[in-house]
Amino acid sequence: MAIPERFSNLPEYAFPRLRALLSGIEPGLAAGEAPVVLTIGEPRHPMPDFLAEVMAANIGGFAKYPANEGTPGLLSAIGDWLGSRYGLDVAPDRIMALNGTREGLFNAALALCPERKKGQRPAILIPNPFYQVYAVAAAAVQADPVFVPATPETGNLPDYMALPPDLLDRTAIAYLCSPANPQGAIADRDYLEQLIALADRHDFLIFADECYSEIWRDAPPPGALAVATEMGLADRVVIFNSLSKRSNLPGLRSGFAAGSAASMAQIRRLRAYAGAPLSLPAQAVSEAAWRDESHVAASRALYQQKYRIADRVLGNVPGYRPIQGGFFLWLPVEDGEEAARTLWARAGIQVLPGAYLSREVDGHNPGRGFIRVALVADADATEPALQRLRAVLYDETTGGEG
Repeated sequence: MAIPERFSNLPEYAFPRLRALLSGIEPGLAAGEAPVVLTIGEPRHPMPDFLAEVMAANIGGFAKYPANEGTPGLLSAIGDWLGSRYGLDVAPDRIMALNGTREGLFNAALALCPERKKGQRPAILIPNPFYQVYAVAAAAVQADPVFVPATPETGNLPDYMALPPDLLDRTAIAYLCSPANPQGAIADRDYLEQLIALADRHDFLIFADECYSEIWRDAPPPGALAVATEMGLADRVVIFNSLSKRSNLPGLRSGFAAGSAASMAQIRRLRAYAGAPLSLPAQAVSEAAWRDESHVAASRALYQQKYRIADRVLGNVPGYRPIQGGFFLWLPVEDGEEAARTLWARAGIQVLPGAYLSREVDGHNPGRGFIRVALVADADATEPALQRLRAVLYDETTGGEG
């Protein structure tokens, strides 16, 4: 049976491409050194130690079918967190528990993207580079994906406001990630206000991917739903968040979506037929995690320590931009693939070429001149790894100054 063209045209996912790129290259390691993998955004800080007891106390829940949209306790915990974090009052019917944000970011497009808009095929706006599920969602609903550069020239955020009015008129959804993956940029209140007003003028939805919202340098990033609510335009935004980064629980696959009652009713309706609800023990663990902030603050302090290490080691590299949020370095290089091969061959360090997170538009891939480096290891492992990375990629151009 033929594979639908809309999926067969998708490029190979980033990590298989990286394995092929490095195939046959022996890692260059000095005596006593071990390979360092800085590719995948998998948190390695300790998960909250109190959750094992919660899981044990609720183990019998594996014998029951779970609540599809989330247990009352979990929805209440998420609502309370939205209140304490953003000052929002979000009723349970405006929240849905997810198997991680990737599920929601995909299924929300299925539920909320119209087949036609203004009599035309709809468009979905995607920052470039981006989290790859955005493009797959656009393909699934047969919308036109519009990849909008998010580069140093635009503050590493997409300048949706500069797009032509006729394109915006047929836009159904605009994806936004803040703090951004991979660049670590934060959409400030002014940016969010402009984007929300634009969505209202042109009648489209904003899908705000905020899964890195609790990892930041100086101050907590503003939330898109909070800003939209203050503007009286809460129906323009659906937010997505999870415990993967906030609580170092990527294997739990637990997140949520929140938005207007109308949007969530549509997403819940689809989920009833095609979703995969969290098990009851996982929902109990999630509830406990959302109700505790002490472990979040401790983990954030560890990331802030690594921000300072990166600034110290790489701060004078031309084009280096300090991370504002999240845990990825987005480092300028001549060519990302060549840099990745060189780092593996000479220092035993794996990084991800930026082009694997971007799409070529008009002959230009905005990620080609970058590598993504995940600061997920502890500080003791991060500093020597960055020193080795600097020595291989930059010291000839920076004069070796640290």
